[in-house]
Amino acid sequence: MARLPTPPPISGLLVFQPLKRRHCLECRGGPLALLVLESGSPRCLDCADLGHLVFLPRGDTALTRRSREGSALSAVVVRFNRRRSRYERQGVLVEEAALARAEERCLADAEARRRRRARDARRRADEDVRFTDAFAREIRRLFPGCPADRAQVIATHASLRGSGRVGRSAAGRALSASAVTSAVRASVRHTDTPYDQLLMSGVPRYEARRRIAAMVEDRLREWGEGYRWGDGITALA
Repeated sequence: MARLPTPPPISGLLVFQPLKRRHCLECRGGPLALLVLESGSPRCLDCADLGHLVFLPRGDTALTRRSREGSALSAVVVRFNRRRSRYERQGVLVEEAALARAEERCLADAEARRRRRARDARRRADEDVRFTDAFAREIRRLFPGCPADRAQVIATHASLRGSGRVGRSAAGRALSASAVTSAVRASVRHTDTPYDQLLMSGVPRYEARRRIAAMVEDRLREWGEGYRWGDGITALA
């Protein structure tokens, strides 16, 4: 009978998933899905006194660790990878009761994590509402002529979490005048000018911006007290 490749240096009991059809040397049962090597010869799990264990596939580290910790007897299951010329872990054999206890603990942890995620989501949502309101107030402070509902729309758009927009930048989080003005300018450009239509008609972006620049600045001057057309930020005179 051909011998299996040299097993890997893993501490504890090893069980193999054979690549070839093999039968138990002791009871002649087979072909075996799992086997144990004793003196280089295959034994089935029952003959090796491991038949009462259940197989837990790899993939869930916490479940595997807890199952092995709670199991008086366990074994690592490996299979030979011909392409890589090495044995690779496929899972573990553990006592069924230990696996059940481990699953209960992991489910409890999963529920705790779900509740924590829900709390974190509510906290972030509350933070976002407060920040958006602060951003809207800053818009109204710099541009008192901007309608309140429009300021809220601009702030909500600019401060959307994960959007990468100016409101989520460091300057935006600090409510700097330049960041707030950039958000207002962008809103005016897209909402109050034909900028989007110019882009859709094939006009290059910089040329489209040049064409509507005066309209944007007129609206900013209309909304802002002390707004000065220059470097694009509000200058409170």
